[in-house]
Formats: sequence, structure tokens, C-alpha cells
Amino acid sequence: MAATVERTFDLCIGGREVPGARGERRTLLDPASNTPLTEVAVGTRDDAKAAMEAADTAFRESDWATDDGARRAKALWKLAGRLEAEAEPFARLETLNMGKPLRESRGDIAYVIRTLEYFAGLADKVEGETVPVPGSRFDYTLREPLGVTVHIAPWNYPLLLSVRSVAPALAAGNAVVLKPASLTPLTALSFARLVKEAGVPDGILNVVPGQGAEVGEALVEDPRCGSVTFTGSGEVGQRLAVLAARRFLPTTLELGGKGPVIVLADADVDRAARAIGYGIFGNAGQMCWAASRLLVHESLRAPLLEKVRATAERLKLGPGLADGVEMGPLVSAAQAETVLGYIDVARSDGGTVVAGGARAAEEPLRAGNFVRPTVITDVPPGSRAVREEIFGPVLVVDSFTDLEDGIRKANDTPYGLLAAVWTRDLGTAHRVARRLESGMVVVNESPTTYPQTPFGGFKGSGLGFEQSPRAVEAYTRRKNVLLQLGGGRR
Repeated sequence: MAATVERTFDLCIGGREVPGARGERRTLLDPASNTPLTEVAVGTRDDAKAAMEAADTAFRESDWATDDGARRAKALWKLAGRLEAEAEPFARLETLNMGKPLRESRGDIAYVIRTLEYFAGLADKVEGETVPVPGSRFDYTLREPLGVTVHIAPWNYPLLLSVRSVAPALAAGNAVVLKPASLTPLTALSFARLVKEAGVPDGILNVVPGQGAEVGEALVEDPRCGSVTFTGSGEVGQRLAVLAARRFLPTTLELGGKGPVIVLADADVDRAARAIGYGIFGNAGQMCWAASRLLVHESLRAPLLEKVRATAERLKLGPGLADGVEMGPLVSAAQAETVLGYIDVARSDGGTVVAGGARAAEEPLRAGNFVRPTVITDVPPGSRAVREEIFGPVLVVDSFTDLEDGIRKANDTPYGLLAAVWTRDLGTAHRVARRLESGMVVVNESPTTYPQTPFGGFKGSGLGFEQSPRAVEAYTRRKNVLLQLGGGRR
């Protein structure tokens, strides 16, 4: 039986669920079968304007931004508790909408809960500082919320990557307008219901799904927009950066990666192989920080490649809610075609497919967006399959002769989000980490992060960082106050 969702979804504006201004609705498809899942209201420029108006009114007229942060802390803690109580339904909804295995969605929801708890703990700690100045004067700084912040989230981790920026913005006292991805808005819209139940004032969180070129740009161009946070493609990120720059808006952009995994000659091959499999086949490779380029010392190439190939071949594919599934479908038929196109490019450029390389052809998988876990060797370094982000379960493999060669190849990319290093030598690990042009480096580890650790990249991977205590500061502005205390000027 085809999966369905019991209800349809409207926009959330000003604490109310409302249809889109044009009355349009979009049918979402189950990625595992391409059968109808549910319908969602389609937002418009008018809806974007209404959401910004609601957010601005709530920011100015409620006490969300004006207390000492204690109310915000309590509301975020309560929100975390409400989500924890409904974690399983949220995880199932995420899997139905996006396609990933249920165990991955459960992990995502747990991460969202921890994120809310973490930033709840920071909500009453948004502090200024005193500054020593000469004479009979007193100088101090204030940290003030920006007002209305705009958040444009991607489809690969729908709720996690929404709350990653929404939570610190709320903790800092802002009102928020969130535009989830058109393909995967269901958990964000359901989350808005929990926000209301947690006691957050109406209008402090608004959720408007819709086309980015219409809704997203309308939100950024609105004069009430105080900052822009975007996760997605480089092309869209550049467009939003241009719009934001016209008004000098604070901007955080996370624009993807082409992560290298450097495996040195002394590495633990078994552990590395397992982590590499997770790093590229988790979420069907639809990860900005996917470990999509394997650079292995030539002495380990054959044994490591065989272990990674075996991992790819034995992964169980299927609908995310099915028992034992290890990799689900890609999010859409269009995304599957894009990934298959990159595999064709790699082949035509001389690459050798040693695992996968095609759709899953057997029933019932053939009706869905399933692409087999793929490992490709001997792809020239100038190939698009090596240079560009594929966003699918495709690992390209190369080798190096010495450490300098490995570091050079790792840095030879337009991106710089996450890199991994495998070695038993702690000193070497530190030296290599310093030289990698990447915002995040993991050593003897698969891609891993926590709410308290910064997440962001260099080069084409974006601008700014999310997570960590500094994420709250990013949603504030600093004001300096200087007082003359009397006694004459000196």
C-alpha cells in the first residue's frame, strides 16, 4: 500500500494556519514510490509579505525580545520537551517526506531536540560588556536582537537544518520567518504547531513554503528583514547574497562541499572503510558535508577500495519505513536523474565504476528514486564528477604517493566544508588539519558535529558559521554606550 499522510498542510502566519494567497496547493510525492503523499499550500509574495508583517508586529508588541531571556529559555525548553514527546511521529513524517531510513530520521529529530535544549541554555546569557575608557566616563555594550530574521532551509535535513538557525535566532529574541524547501516542508509546518503549544507568542515563528525565486527573494527584499540565513546551492546563495548586500544585511550561507577523506599509510583500514561508507552513503549521499572524495595512500588503495566496494554492494535499499533498510531513495526523480548524469560524466571521462552506477531496477524499487551506492575510480581530476557537488551516493576514488601529494589533492577543490583524515599518528593529524582548506576537519571519524561546535566552511562552501555559542551573537547587533559621569572632560 502506498504511504500517505493523514492531513493536508497550510502555511503558518501569525500563529494561524492559513491557505496561500492564490489558493494553490502542491501534491508531494513519496520518494520511495512516486505516489501522492499529501498536499501543501503554496506560498506567494503576498504570503511572504504577510509573514514579515506578522513577525515584525510580534517582535515590537510582545515581550519576547524585551525580558531578560528567561521566558525564551523556558519556551525553548518546553518546545524541546514537546518535540521529544512526539519524536516518533516526527521521524516517520520526515522519512515519508524526504525518503531517508527511519533510523536516520530518528537521529535527526534527536539532534533537533538537543539543539533546542542547547540554545535554551543560552537564551538568558546574551550579554554585553564593559569597556575601560579614560577619564570620568563609563562605556558599555549591549547585545540587541536584529528584529525579523529570515531562514531559508534545504530539503536534505528538513527540520534539523531549519532549527539549526531558528533556535539561536529565537534565543536571541528575534522573530523568525522560515521558508522550508518546497519538496520537504512537512516537519517544519508541524513544528510550528508545537511552537504555539510551547507558549511562544503568535507571529514569533512563521513558516511559508513556496518557490524560492518568489517567496525566498520576497522575504530577503522585504524592508523588515534583519538578516538572511540560507543553506543550499551556490548559485542560489550568490543570488541571495547580492540581494542582501543591497541593504548590508548580515548573511550566513552554507553552500555545500566536496569533502576529501585522506587515508594515510598507517590508518586503520577496517575503521576507515566503515566511516567512509557512512560518510557518502548516509542519507543517500544527500549531504553538504558528504565524504565524497576518497584520497588513499597508494599502499592501501587495493585493500581499502575492496572494503568500500563491498560496503556499497551489501547495503540494503528500500523505503525508509521498511525494516532493515540502510539507504533510502533520493528525494525526487529530478535529483535521481542529476546523480545518474554525473555518473555518466565520470564514465565518459574515463572513470571505472566498481560498484553501483545505475538505478535499482528490481521491484518495487524501480518505481522510486533509488540509485545504487556507487564507487568510481580513475576519474580525471578535471572531471565535473570530481569538481562539482553531486549530492548523491557517489564516491570518487584517487590515490596519492606522499603526504604533500595528498594534501595538494585534498585542497584542489572549489569547496572547503569538511575534510577527514585517517592516521594513527597524532602529530601528523594536527599538522594535516592545519593545512587543509576546510572549515571543519575530523580525524579518525565519520562526518560528525554537535550543537556546541561551529559548523561552516571556506571558499565556495559559504560564509559564516552556525552552531556554537557564537551562533546566538550572529543574530544580535552590538550597540556601544558611552556616559560622561561628570567632573569635566579629560
